[in-house]
Amino acid sequence: MNSVYKINKGINRPIEFKGLKAQYIGYLGMGVIVLLIVFAVLYICGVNMFLCLGILALLGALLFMGVYKLSDTYGQHGLVKKLAKRNIPASLAGRTRKIFIHLSK
Repeated sequence: MNSVYKINKGINRPIEFKGLKAQYIGYLGMGVIVLLIVFAVLYICGVNMFLCLGILALLGALLFMGVYKLSDTYGQHGLVKKLAKRNIPASLAGRTRKIFIHLSK
């Protein structure tokens, strides 16, 4: 009896959804949730419905364009590497000789 199995060719590859890679899917999801909260706050405050929708459409378009641009520019790990590079000090100061004496041991 012949069985047909699908081969998973995406092993060890990042998750990708409609061009978004890895953590950018989460960023977009969190952004959409924030947009829902903004809509609820504006609606409860009594802002006109069409104005709310216009503001949310503009913010949503900016969110999607921004997240897709980050995904295309930096890829899977690039943004995390860029943010980590900020924490590297420009120089190290050694006030004593102990650091150099212990290097040879």
